[in-house]
Amino acid sequence: MTTQTGKGTILEQLIERGLAEIERSTGGLGLSGLSAGLDIGFGPLLMAAVYTLVHEPWGEPLTTFLVANAYAIGFIFVVMGRSELFTEHTTLAALPVLDRQSSVRGLARLWGLVYAGNIVGGAIFAIPAVLFAPDYEIATRDSFVHLGDTLLGYGMEEFFFAAILAGWMMGLLAWLLSAAQETLSRVFFVWVVTAAIGLLHLPHSIAGNVEIIMAILAGPEYGLGDYVYFIGLSTAGNAVGGVVFVALLKYGHIAVTGED
Repeated sequence: MTTQTGKGTILEQLIERGLAEIERSTGGLGLSGLSAGLDIGFGPLLMAAVYTLVHEPWGEPLTTFLVANAYAIGFIFVVMGRSELFTEHTTLAALPVLDRQSSVRGLARLWGLVYAGNIVGGAIFAIPAVLFAPDYEIATRDSFVHLGDTLLGYGMEEFFFAAILAGWMMGLLAWLLSAAQETLSRVFFVWVVTAAIGLLHLPHSIAGNVEIIMAILAGPEYGLGDYVYFIGLSTAGNAVGGVVFVALLKYGHIAVTGED
């Protein structure tokens, strides 16, 4: 019979893990971030493939549900493969800084390396994927444009709030994964949280990077300005959600008050 991991133990584990990541070499962080950016691209590719297959015969409600589940596949590859994802580290790497075991400079270094690797990796995946997928009959160009439709077209305030929610949920995922003791439960948590993000069309800066690049390359509907708008607001919102609503609040009510 397994026992539930205490809140204090989870916090200690997360701080230790975050500190270990901050102290990793520049090359290790960069390559791991690149790997995550590449791996997460399978999610948007599968989303486009599922949309192509089912949106006409099965209708919008079921299509939306199935596409959201396809979205989660890329995150399962990344998280279970233990590569570095920026939105996970908005919470994870902030905890050692809050606990005064690391500096803001170390946090900024990790964020910068992982984020750059994630963005570059996503672009490397997206460009050939959107070019060959229609010819290989995996997905239509319209399906890639649809990925952009689900993320763009909202006002700045609404978009930023949605990005905060996405960062908040990814921070909670890091917490849940530390509490999970078995591989199956970890996969379940990744699937539930990220499929929910996909179902709600919340802008995740790293997965969305792939989606928006695909949408831009697939047709004239979107351009560079849309990309800059998406990346800037989604990154800021994800960071606020992960740091403020998970790292700061979780750390505060456990470490400061001494709860376990």
